[in-house]
Amino acid sequence: MNSARRKLLKAAITGGVTTAAAIALQQLVPVTLTDIKAMPTASQQQARSWVMVIDLARCNGCKACTEGCVNEHFVPPAWGEPNYKGHQEWIRVYEMESPGGGKYFFPRPCMQCDNAPCVKVCPVGASYKRDDGLVLINQDRCIGCRFCIAACPYEARYFNWYDPPVSPEEKFVKYSDEYPVPHRRGVAEKCVFCAHRTEMGRLPACVESCHNAGMNALYFGDVKEDAVSNGAEVVRLSELLSKNNAYRFKEELGTQPRVYYLAPR
Repeated sequence: MNSARRKLLKAAITGGVTTAAAIALQQLVPVTLTDIKAMPTASQQQARSWVMVIDLARCNGCKACTEGCVNEHFVPPAWGEPNYKGHQEWIRVYEMESPGGGKYFFPRPCMQCDNAPCVKVCPVGASYKRDDGLVLINQDRCIGCRFCIAACPYEARYFNWYDPPVSPEEKFVKYSDEYPVPHRRGVAEKCVFCAHRTEMGRLPACVESCHNAGMNALYFGDVKEDAVSNGAEVVRLSELLSKNNAYRFKEELGTQPRVYYLAPR
């Protein structure tokens, strides 16, 4: 197939699926994960403004989101973390006590802060913020000073103290900031909102795994389009936040996080 024909076919497919997603949003009816995949494309990244919403009333602490993240990113063991065993948890699920009694579960990914302390303290510019709102790390530039880890008020950054194990699958992956695999020693790591997936028009692994587990507690989408999806439905972001007592964790610090929480009703 020649170049012109490939471009025409790509435009036709992308345009058709995007239209389907827009119609579904207008009618506020459930759509499949396949329909949602049209939301982003690699050429549209600068026009996007990514956001995540977590419905605490729906989360049952199953940690499917954590498992999905570990499997997607080959997340290495958490060697060096005090009193902690297992893998790093780029999205960690905490069990919380309610002020009025009872418990609820609190998933904590990287907050992708608009006013990110980690970016400000990095002496070599290894941590940086993209136009679409994602905070990434250039591990080729990272010198392992760990200033960013100390600066993060959410404890959402990790450090590889030892040489991480490399699986056969990882050996065929070419490292990029969007998909930091294979992992390496002496650098900081964290949740990247599955930037490699958004470029392919897919939901982050944590959102997809939560959907597959039947919880549908995690939403992901675009502020500019006022649309987010949990894999089962597409809803208006503004309505979801205004009707469900939405808040941002530690927003009084001025970090301007891009993760919103719906109160555990």
